[in-house]
Amino acid sequence: MDKKRKQNLKQARTLQIWNVIYDIIEVVVSLIAGFTANSSALIGWGLDSTIEVISAGTLGWRLHGEIKGLDERRVEQRKMTTLYVIAISFALICVFISYDSISKLMSQETATWSTLGIVILIVSLVVNPILIYYKRKYGHKLDSPALLADAKDTFICLYQTVVVLIGLFLVKWLGWWWADPVAALLIVPYAAKEGLEAYSKAQKIKNNIDKK
Repeated sequence: MDKKRKQNLKQARTLQIWNVIYDIIEVVVSLIAGFTANSSALIGWGLDSTIEVISAGTLGWRLHGEIKGLDERRVEQRKMTTLYVIAISFALICVFISYDSISKLMSQETATWSTLGIVILIVSLVVNPILIYYKRKYGHKLDSPALLADAKDTFICLYQTVVVLIGLFLVKWLGWWWADPVAALLIVPYAAKEGLEAYSKAQKIKNNIDKK
């Protein structure tokens, strides 16, 4: 391995470490704010962020393996296992968000205002574009589809952040009690899509490993 690639790998691994640290903070704060304010959107957003923690942590693990010179088969096995975990996690999140949001729509439960939730959402609007930029940068430098895919996942999280913010503001300013659970339900299609893609990728890797 040439020195330049090893340097880029180390920098990409450091980026993933910072990504995990921020995402853990994001998860803890958003779940506390979500359960306190009875907000399906904030809870759903926080649960979805747990997948980012898994994804970013595993990608860092894989990058570390390449730096240490692990053979391709072992790196692929790590990737396969993680993708299965991500797929199952997304499925559980879809079920929880759907149940919680539909229940609140039927009972007409209203979310209360959460300053803490708004703060973490706004911070996310600042941090995520930075993460996307550097993931794409190192993804292209290392010719890494995994890093580029991770950048895509972060972009989806950015979209979800905007949706949740809009939902909370509609509840606050216009009194649209249904905006919060509807905002949460809008997360479900993306979570389902990402879960299916993760499962499909894991199956392809498994088939390739079995052939070798």
